[in-house]
Amino acid sequence: MMTVCAEQHVNFIHSDAASLLNDIEQRLDQLLPVESERDLVGAAMRDGALAPGKRIRPLLLLLAARDLGCNATPAGLLDLACAVEMVHAASLILDDMPCMDDAQLRRGRPTIHCQYGEHVAILAAVALLSKAFGVVAAAEGLTATARADAVAELSHAVGMQGLVQGQFKDLSEGDKPRSADAILMTNHYKTSTLFCASMQMASIVAEASGEAREQLHRFSLNLGQAFQLLDDLTDGMADTGKDAHQDDGKSTLVNLLGPQAVETRLRDHLRCASEHLLSACQDGYATHHFVQAWFEKKLAAVS
Repeated sequence: MMTVCAEQHVNFIHSDAASLLNDIEQRLDQLLPVESERDLVGAAMRDGALAPGKRIRPLLLLLAARDLGCNATPAGLLDLACAVEMVHAASLILDDMPCMDDAQLRRGRPTIHCQYGEHVAILAAVALLSKAFGVVAAAEGLTATARADAVAELSHAVGMQGLVQGQFKDLSEGDKPRSADAILMTNHYKTSTLFCASMQMASIVAEASGEAREQLHRFSLNLGQAFQLLDDLTDGMADTGKDAHQDDGKSTLVNLLGPQAVETRLRDHLRCASEHLLSACQDGYATHHFVQAWFEKKLAAVS
């Protein structure tokens, strides 16, 4: 049974996360203005980035930076978190396009191409990516080296060693029989790499040691796998805010091994992620408690 002290601590973590979420959304609102009623690309950018979402990646960036000892938070740290969310939003816009996943619903709303047309959606995604890198490059309170390193981390996560590669593999191999290892590799590119970038950007700002950065890298790899497996497990549920049964006919681990085996694997990844996270952030536990509570809530809905 959770002690009163522990329960109060967890409640504080959730309250803190809610405050950070509000900060992220306010800053996104500032960074993505719409210049006029005719600015359809700007409106699509805002809808893609500001639609109600989990904001897991930027939240983890902010929490991890503090757990690593970044107490005097520079103003630019929030901008790095927002840049990560812009990249994620851009990837979702592109993933949903008719030439890719052909999705109609995202975050409980019609997808961006359904609202604005395919041409506007593509331009909005490109503009979000461009804006993200500009925001990182101009982040206040960071050294020029830190900004350059953060740009490099984000670039790696987007390109052929990250989201682009993951989407290509998913589109070209997802409807064919695949081994579990091949599926996990696609999951790595699609999901883990942006978590890796988020954690490394937090490490850069906090000036974390090489060992801490390596532990956070391993944390991110396991977290990304757990996150993707959770997404696969909830594919048929009606309250995900996305089209149901998008994975029908695809070679996911759920379709290959079954839900029970996948949940076991997911929990194994979470356990490994926790071990690496606690090793990296020995004086802070906010990130750990947030991740554990978030997954337990989601898994309770699946069971």
